[in-house]
Amino acid sequence: MTVATLDCGMKMVHLQRPNSSVAWCGLAINAGSRDDGDGHHGLAHFVEHNIFKGTTHRRAWHILNRMERVGGELNAYTTKEETMLYSLFPAEHLGRAVELIGDLVANSLFPAPELERELDVVLEELAGFRDQPAEASYDDFEDLVFAGSDMGHNILGNEKDLRSLGSEDCLDYLNRLYTPGNMVFFSVGPATPSRVLKLANRHFAPLSSRQQRPQQRTAPIVLEAQHREVEIGCHQTHTIVGAHLPGGNDPLRYAMALLNNVLGGPGMNSLLNVQLRERRGYVYTVESSITRFTDCSLFEIYLGCDYDDLRSSLRVIEHILDDLAGTNIDAKRLDAYKKQYCGQLVVAADSTEYLALNAGKSLLRHGVVMQPQQTLERIMAVTPDEIRTAAGMLTMPHCSILTYK
Repeated sequence: MTVATLDCGMKMVHLQRPNSSVAWCGLAINAGSRDDGDGHHGLAHFVEHNIFKGTTHRRAWHILNRMERVGGELNAYTTKEETMLYSLFPAEHLGRAVELIGDLVANSLFPAPELERELDVVLEELAGFRDQPAEASYDDFEDLVFAGSDMGHNILGNEKDLRSLGSEDCLDYLNRLYTPGNMVFFSVGPATPSRVLKLANRHFAPLSSRQQRPQQRTAPIVLEAQHREVEIGCHQTHTIVGAHLPGGNDPLRYAMALLNNVLGGPGMNSLLNVQLRERRGYVYTVESSITRFTDCSLFEIYLGCDYDDLRSSLRVIEHILDDLAGTNIDAKRLDAYKKQYCGQLVVAADSTEYLALNAGKSLLRHGVVMQPQQTLERIMAVTPDEIRTAAGMLTMPHCSILTYK
């Protein structure tokens, strides 16, 4: 792995895979929906959509075809804190991909006619999202937990704000946040580090003139737990149970990650799946997750069930969390949990996409790239006392509950 700083001031990470015929490269950008600003909710996502709509060098059609015509792909997505812009392609076309991404971030024009057309697409995405209560419940739960902060609104925005956005708003956002110090270039493939560095220096050089501006982010305060039911007329209830947790660098983050996997991770043997679905048949589906941000984290349990089974399901969840918070897990059981989780991480790390995106995000957030083996060692070092302490932060008095019914 090679980590370097480009001439323009941007950090770069390259993972060389000499025998690969496929490569990835892109940008991890420290800009997301929490940076939208009042009256501009949805701006980060809108910029991500429209960055492909024309530059000083290319029209939208040429951008869309640039990587597709050689069998590659061009992708992007937006989160609360990050925008990821990247390409997958046959390895011999690395220069084409780096040049295109450099053009997009340095020279996008956001032409008004293209923005008008894309607005319909984004509004349709927003309307379709609201038609999926299992997905919408997550965003509305974040609004509940982070109410009053810049974290407390939908990434997609709202129709009123979206209709007010224009070319100047998008250009200002790009110039303000797509700066060298606010981005990381990442690459995975067979190219030598010196070749990647040379290409990146050449195609990101125009960003040298883009000045870094202070980023205005305020950590959301921890609100009192709230319970809310929303009548939407669906057959199945969709419920989120969750808690506001400390930020991504919390000392208990590895214990919390392991605990989350034990509770409702992808394994069918997770505690929640076994107790709620397999043994009692209360739920159609149940899962848990942790979303980490720079200054806070969010733990969530999602369950879909008949409304008549909701109260019983919540009591089972309460009992499981209280048991984990009240008694240390014995060493043999904890060791089995660790081995399962580490095995899942090893499988995930075999994905080149995972390696590429994770390297970019890790360097962006933490200034270092955590190696898979280091993560496994941290997981294996988690103690029973840490698991019990972490579980104590998730018991029902700390949790908000949102139900769509």
